[in-house]
Amino acid sequence: MMKLHIIWFFSLQILLHVSSSSSGKVPAIIVFGDSSVDSGNNNFIPTIARSNFEPYGRDFPNGNPTGRFSNGRLAPDFISEAFGIKPIVPAYLDPSYDISDFASGVCFASAGTGFDNVTASVADVIPLWKEVEYYKEYQTKLRAKFGNNKANEIISESLYLISIGTNDFLENYYQRLERRMQFSVQEYEDFLIGLAENFLKEIYYLGARKISMTGLIPMGCLPLERAINILGHHGCKDLYNDVALEFNAKLELLVEKLNMELNGFQLVLTNAYDLVMQIVTEPSQFGFEDATVGCCGTGRFEMGFMCDPKSPFTCKDANKYVFWDAFHPSERTSQIVSKYLMEKYLGKFL
Repeated sequence: MMKLHIIWFFSLQILLHVSSSSSGKVPAIIVFGDSSVDSGNNNFIPTIARSNFEPYGRDFPNGNPTGRFSNGRLAPDFISEAFGIKPIVPAYLDPSYDISDFASGVCFASAGTGFDNVTASVADVIPLWKEVEYYKEYQTKLRAKFGNNKANEIISESLYLISIGTNDFLENYYQRLERRMQFSVQEYEDFLIGLAENFLKEIYYLGARKISMTGLIPMGCLPLERAINILGHHGCKDLYNDVALEFNAKLELLVEKLNMELNGFQLVLTNAYDLVMQIVTEPSQFGFEDATVGCCGTGRFEMGFMCDPKSPFTCKDANKYVFWDAFHPSERTSQIVSKYLMEKYLGKFL
C-alpha cells in the first residue's frame, strides 16, 4: 500500500518570474521516496496504489487530483516554494512535463515503496533502485538540454528530499512473514540502514551533495493503526512508535558517518517525529479539531481507492484534520511540518 500540508498558488506569469529570477543557492528540488512525497508517478504504472481521483486533490488548483496522497500539496511543494523556486514539484513520469520543467524540480517518488525491494513488490510500485535509474536518465536529459556545465551545477547545487521507510515496517515487516522470519525488528532496522547507506552513497557518487533525509514520524499514531489497536483502546500503538524512534536514532548515526566519510557531503536528518507527536497529542494547539481519524470517509481505514468520492462521511473541511486519509497527513499538516523543517534544518541551504 502506501505510506507516510492553507494553500495559495501563483499565476503562470508570477511563477515564471520567480523561477527565472531566483538567485538562491538551490536551483531545484529533487525528490525520492514514497507516498509522503509522490506527486503522481504511480498514475503512470500499473498499480492500485494510486490517488488520481476525487476526493484526493480537492484543495489543489481546480480540485485537481494529481496523484498526491493529500487533499492538496505535499511537503516538497511547500519546500520548493520556500526556496523561491516553484509551488509544485512535478512527477518525472508525467508526460505533460519535460526536462525544461524538471530542471527546477522533479519527483521520482512512488507511493508504496521502501528501502527494501520486497516492500515495493507488495503493491507493484517503483522500487528505490528504479527511482535511481530514472534519476540517471534525468541527468542524461539535463546534459543534452543544457550542456555538461549547467547540468552539473543543477545536480550538485540542488536540494534532494528523501522521505521513505514507513512502508518497510507497516506494509512489509509487520504484515508479511518473509522478513519477520529472516530478521528480528532490530536486525531489520539494521538491514534497512545498510540499504539507506548504499542509496545515499550511490546518489553522492552521481553528484548529489545537499540532501535531506526525513526520519520516521510516530507511525503508531496513524489513524489506521489506531483503528486496529482495539486492545489499546484505539490509542497510538506504542510498539510502532518505539521502532520509529529506534530507527531514527540509527539514521542519525548514519548521517554522522557519511558526512565524515564523503567529501563535500551535506546530509541532514530532518526529524519531524517530535513535532508530529505534539500535533497528534495536542491538535487544538495547532488549530486542528481531530487527530484520531482522517478526513476521507470514516477516516479509520480508507486510503487509495477506498477513499470513495461518493462517501457521505468525508469531512467538509480538511484543514480541521491532522490526517487526510487513514495513512497520510492533510495539506495543512504538511504545511506546518514543512515550515518547521525549513526553520530548523533546511534554512542553511538558502
